Amino acid sequence: MRIIGGVFKGRTINFLKNSKTRPLKSNVRESIFNILKHSSSIKTNIESSNILDLYSGIGSFGIECLSRGANKVTFIEQDLIAMNILKENLIKFALIKKSKVYLNKIEDILAKDFNEKFNIFFLDPPFSDSNFLKNLETIKNLKIFDKKHIVIIHREKKSKDNFKHLLKIIGVKLYGRSKIIFGIF
Repeated sequence: MRIIGGVFKGRTINFLKNSKTRPLKSNVRESIFNILKHSSSIKTNIESSNILDLYSGIGSFGIECLSRGANKVTFIEQDLIAMNILKENLIKFALIKKSKVYLNKIEDILAKDFNEKFNIFFLDPPFSDSNFLKNLETIKNLKIFDKKHIVIIHREKKSKDNFKHLLKIIGVKLYGRSKIIFGIF
């Protein structure tokens, strides 16, 4: 797996392949970043953004953001093995100072007081997980989003999640088995 853009373009990222985690495919990541950069309906720039990477796994999305000039990424992951690989990747790219890393359930971290606002929210929950909707609701209620923000959610193409009252959906893209949803609070 490689970084596809920015200062670390072409460098490899350590990854884990097991039944609990599934790294975001490079073509899907590239498409997300092209949409972020070129879509007229998205008002958020990666450069200088604060990113909340939920269900971060090995951190491929957040590290890609940092490679492309993001200010800071907060990673939340509950799987210890994935978290260890994420930390290895952050050390490998000397990104520790631009990162916060939490090993815990997302709802436990969100229950703490966040005193910062985020521009980009990336959620890549297991396809069978529907608790992420509660996490979205918590984020919305905490108002930890900047005026110019975007929520990006990676789901299984056949998923029928109900975002009513949570997000205003501004776009949906399909890639093989994946569905990428773009929205705002």
